[in-house]
Amino acid sequence: MGWLPTWLGGSATPAQPEPVRPKSTDGGFVAPDRNAREVCYESRDLFFECLDKNNILDAIKEDEKARKVCAQEVVAYEKDCARSWIKYFKEKRVMEYNRDQTIARIQQDDAKMAAKAKADRGGKGWFG
Repeated sequence: MGWLPTWLGGSATPAQPEPVRPKSTDGGFVAPDRNAREVCYESRDLFFECLDKNNILDAIKEDEKARKVCAQEVVAYEKDCARSWIKYFKEKRVMEYNRDQTIARIQQDDAKMAAKAKADRGGKGWFG
């Protein structure tokens, strides 16, 4: 796809070329094997731990800061994982955080509503 300016949805830095993966007999790319996936997941987890330590949630929006404070982890992550996986995992991290925050907020609202309903009933049960 190539480099796009930020105002077109691109990144502030040009994307690094993805390492050449072997092709299969039908012309497609060979999927990473179990060991390659495990290496990618380990690199991702180390990168995300570094982001957590530095209070960075969205590594896409805060790319420059993430690259500055987690330089070693970024290099390993980008070396060990396919570019499409890198973007997917970063987006998934933000989505899961937002989901968890929404669930927590709903649980708090439910608890408040249940306490209010109980207070309105004078502490009695629903059936008398």
